Amino acid sequence: MQLPLQITFRNLKPSEAVEARVRKEAEKLDKVYGQIMRCRVIVEAHHKHHHKGNLYHVRIDMTVPGSELVVGREPDQHHAHEDVYVAVRDAFNEACRQLDAYASRIRREVKAHEAGPHGRIKELFTEKGFGKIEASDGREIYFHKNSVLNAEFDKLEVGTEVRFAEEEGEQGPQASTVRVVGKHHVVD
Repeated sequence: MQLPLQITFRNLKPSEAVEARVRKEAEKLDKVYGQIMRCRVIVEAHHKHHHKGNLYHVRIDMTVPGSELVVGREPDQHHAHEDVYVAVRDAFNEACRQLDAYASRIRREVKAHEAGPHGRIKELFTEKGFGKIEASDGREIYFHKNSVLNAEFDKLEVGTEVRFAEEEGEQGPQASTVRVVGKHHVVD
């Protein structure tokens, strides 16, 4: 963290043990995302409720580049938070999840889908409604005009770059779908 960790206690006496636990948990946040600019933690005891003991509320405010992340666990929903250490643990677990999600968005992590095999149109028999693809590995793949997506069979020419899904046909490999590669597609 760029600025020192701030810990505030409300409605309870400051505790060195609780403060040590908060500091230990805050160190984990730095490992999840090392660019935290500021982190403030408020540990608060709510007044006693009927026959139950104190419920603890832990709020964590983190400043990261371009954003503010806030974690606030309401004790009314979690009676396990009668233990201050459980409340601290749960709040920091949520803070780790939020930081991890934030870091993923910053890195623009998205699942990459593997592109199908590709090749070029080797032969076209437009009057018979089929053709052959020369795959990038040199194999010859048969395709029927109904396999070409977006009814683009009539637009195909020898040399057109395509991606295809392959399956085993009666007479060898054939393409079950053929997609014309546009100028904006990256080919391996």
